Amino acid sequence: MNSKIAVIGFGNIAKAIITPLLEKKLLNPEDVYCLVNTKKSLENIRKNYKYDINIFQANSNDSEIIWDCQFKLLSVKPQQLKNIIELKQNKGNLLVSILAGVSLENLIKRFPNHNCVRVVTNIPITIGKGLTGISWGDDIKEDQKKFIKGLFENTSKIYEFPEYLLDIFLALTSSGPAIIALIIEALSDGGLSGGLQKQLSEELVMEMISGTISLIKDTNITTAELKNMVTSPGGTTISALRVLENKSLRSALIEAIVSASNRSKEFH
Repeated sequence: MNSKIAVIGFGNIAKAIITPLLEKKLLNPEDVYCLVNTKKSLENIRKNYKYDINIFQANSNDSEIIWDCQFKLLSVKPQQLKNIIELKQNKGNLLVSILAGVSLENLIKRFPNHNCVRVVTNIPITIGKGLTGISWGDDIKEDQKKFIKGLFENTSKIYEFPEYLLDIFLALTSSGPAIIALIIEALSDGGLSGGLQKQLSEELVMEMISGTISLIKDTNITTAELKNMVTSPGGTTISALRVLENKSLRSALIEAIVSASNRSKEFH
């Protein structure tokens, strides 16, 4: 990658995208231009980030240099988008947004001189296990698609979607980790109630979940088949499942995903 890259906002996800590229020398630190909102953020990155990238505080006189970069990664919070004003009218530069729920139409209106791409990724990208969904703007060329995929393929499994599917992809993959964390916490509390130490109970839950996922993937059985394998008449598992059905857990999880997807659409 020979292009200069501007990173507007440098939180955990942006770092997870850029850092592997620097580690593998696919990017040079001097070609990364980072824009942050506060002096505290600027000083923190200068002090703690292991690469000597170019970094500027928003609204400083020299921050306008980021608009000279051919590629921009927009990674601020959605509510901060109104503070980002396109400068320097360089037609055809790329802008990739990882802002939750912000539509391509909205991006194109705000950045009319850029070719815009909307990306949804999730927190496991920080350990190289991410899921990334991409929706391309109308003006994106094949070489630009290849370049953008190169940004994410080191840390993610990539899916290409029409934009209307990105909200449900976000709900499943970006909100999903918090739901899974809640389930792990609740199950481990169940173990705690039965007398296990909290740390051991949580470890057992995570190993159980990891093993269950591996079983499903390695044997290619369905989730229904697995449920039937471990559920015997009048046994412990059907007793547990009965409680969950009575508490409408299945419906609650479905509605949680639908609610997250609808919330994402509100940012459009």
